[in-house]
Amino acid sequence: MTSLLLLLILFPFCTVTAAYPTVPGTTDTSISASQNDNLIPIRRETYANGRIIDISHRYTSDMPSYSSDNGLGQFLRLSTSIKNGSFATISEMKLSVHTGTHLDAPGHFFDHYFDAGFDVDSLDLEVLNGPGLLIDVPRDSNITAEVMKSLNIPKGVSRVLFRTSNTDRRLMFKPQFDTSFTGFTEDGAKWLVENTDIKLVGIDYLSVGAWSDNIPAHLAFLKSREIIPVEGLKLDDVAAGLYYINCLPLRLVGAEGSPVRCVLIK
Repeated sequence: MTSLLLLLILFPFCTVTAAYPTVPGTTDTSISASQNDNLIPIRRETYANGRIIDISHRYTSDMPSYSSDNGLGQFLRLSTSIKNGSFATISEMKLSVHTGTHLDAPGHFFDHYFDAGFDVDSLDLEVLNGPGLLIDVPRDSNITAEVMKSLNIPKGVSRVLFRTSNTDRRLMFKPQFDTSFTGFTEDGAKWLVENTDIKLVGIDYLSVGAWSDNIPAHLAFLKSREIIPVEGLKLDDVAAGLYYINCLPLRLVGAEGSPVRCVLIK
């Protein structure tokens, strides 16, 4: 009888331990079925009653990836899972640092800068955070020198996000990489460098340089090590105007690019 009572007392603890293994210092994180009924995550584009606007794209398997016809594909996997007996769920990811909303460091197109260590961790956060403009550019061409002149961007403006037909065409929501995207031509990039005070150049597709001028435009922007291109921005349903821009990359030592979370604050 004593043995039977002892077994009945210990039995519930044995079953919980088998289903939800714990480690010293942890508590049981199991939730009953009734508690799960209303667990629906809210995914937002704005916060603080619309004052904070997220202009970063969500990372999904069907988002566009450079030179891919089928999107990014599987980039996230579970290395451990509570369902499989682990005490915590832990994910791993594998993707290019130039995926989704991201930025470029000087070493992306200049090998001697890469060797010298001009990586993401060396970028100036003052450039990536501060007042700036979101502007609409003409929809019938790439961003040429003539287009740049027509925009009449005032001297002293150091951060500009350029909304193009890429947003209208929702290219960042299509899995197939589209080489017809709008971007800077070489002369447009050089005009910006030589005639404006812009240091943060934002664009709404995966490359700041148009397909035909991809390398020359990047070289023009990155040569001075003072201009930071931010690519793949989500600018739909955002009014043009003046905002406080916040863009924060990961501190990836040795990397020539990084995913970045960008928000606008009204």
